[in-house]
Amino acid sequence: MNLNEILENPKKYSLNVPSLGQAKIDSPVKGQSFIDENSRVSLASELAQIEALKHRKEIIPSLEIAGPRKKLFYDPMQTRVAIVTCGGLCPGLNNVIKGLVEVLTYDYGVRMIFGIRYGYRGLNPHYGLTAIRLNPDKVDNIHEDGGTILGSSRGDQDPKIMVDTLSMQLNVNILFCIGGDGTLRGAQEIIKEINKRKDRISVVCIPKTIDNDLNFMDRTFGFETCVQSAAEIIKSAHVEANGIPNGLGLVKVMGRDSGFIAAYASLASSVTNFCIIPEIPLVLDGPNGLFKALERRYRHKNHVVMVVAEGAGQDLFKSAAAKDASGNILKHDIGHLLVDKITTYFKKIRKDINIKYIDPSYIIRSVPANSSDAIFCFQLAENAVHAAMAGKTDIVVGSFKGVFALVPLTYVVSERKKIDTESALWHAVVGSTRQNDYFSENCSYENELPNHSAAEDLE
Repeated sequence: MNLNEILENPKKYSLNVPSLGQAKIDSPVKGQSFIDENSRVSLASELAQIEALKHRKEIIPSLEIAGPRKKLFYDPMQTRVAIVTCGGLCPGLNNVIKGLVEVLTYDYGVRMIFGIRYGYRGLNPHYGLTAIRLNPDKVDNIHEDGGTILGSSRGDQDPKIMVDTLSMQLNVNILFCIGGDGTLRGAQEIIKEINKRKDRISVVCIPKTIDNDLNFMDRTFGFETCVQSAAEIIKSAHVEANGIPNGLGLVKVMGRDSGFIAAYASLASSVTNFCIIPEIPLVLDGPNGLFKALERRYRHKNHVVMVVAEGAGQDLFKSAAAKDASGNILKHDIGHLLVDKITTYFKKIRKDINIKYIDPSYIIRSVPANSSDAIFCFQLAENAVHAAMAGKTDIVVGSFKGVFALVPLTYVVSERKKIDTESALWHAVVGSTRQNDYFSENCSYENELPNHSAAEDLE
């Protein structure tokens, strides 16, 4: 379900946040205004949408705004918390862990905080992974490093075993799940088991994916750091391509089903000539295919910079893709396929090109968070703690339309966010790269520019 579906039929969807019970305990939080339970942010952002809903006498769908509540469900002195990080690495994981521990400790006085080691695997005694006690001293400097001090893993675990560990071994009241699509689906299974038992354990999720593809989320933490890192690598690919005759700097970035990293990094670097994303079918042959587009580029420039998202062009492969332990489809290597196909094509037409292929995927996801992401991580952690202490559960804390809000978990995992190829974002990308001109058989770029000298090509 997406935003438009909800706006068209708001009665069909409930955006109310589940709660474990009435909050009766006075909050110890000082120096901050409390958020009223009825404070909400509208899903409709345009006046015409709001007027249309009013005309139909519909309730305007909205999300509960995140923030500290005046009354708590949990007594901080009796509260026990577990934190788990799952899935692939991402800049900011340690920042979120540190934020959770510090807010729990300093704002609420919670002292029993456990770090679950190596993802959901750490909730299965079979693996012998003992939870570690966390406190502000333990997490003091972890934000300076990439990765996660708790470790991570992929793959499902039996929800019955996980809930046994949470409720019987650790005796926790709150579980914070930090991760992306697979992690959130795992959290759903844990919640189902908790509900079957009628246990009182809040499960609050913090959205992590560098692909930035979670539904109802403006952005996910780590994305901006990855874009920054990828942009620098693209600039390096530009230098490489410029330093050799007919150079082609090819950079593959992450993005299984969505091309946000490729698009934003291409814009940020300002040197990309082709940005290839999963949302647009990749055609190699024919007058409007990639090969001819490259030929047109080389007629006037001595170099090409191409950025491709890992999930692009998957229909070019004959074999079916496998799945990883989290159930995500493992994409075929589009980078190596492009190297092979482009090399073969230009040999066929007897034109020498020099390809420099760079795959920085595991580099850009393992670096520490930049300043913007570090701030965002703390704000997510802070709002997650506020929600959990008030007894909220089955939610994802995220930024929606610039406001921190509580989104029911089922809506976040219902589908993945993708680039709208008629949006201002994609228009900016094609305007910056000029790739639409290159792909066109009637290339206006050819008519606008005279032939350039090699010295001019280096500019």
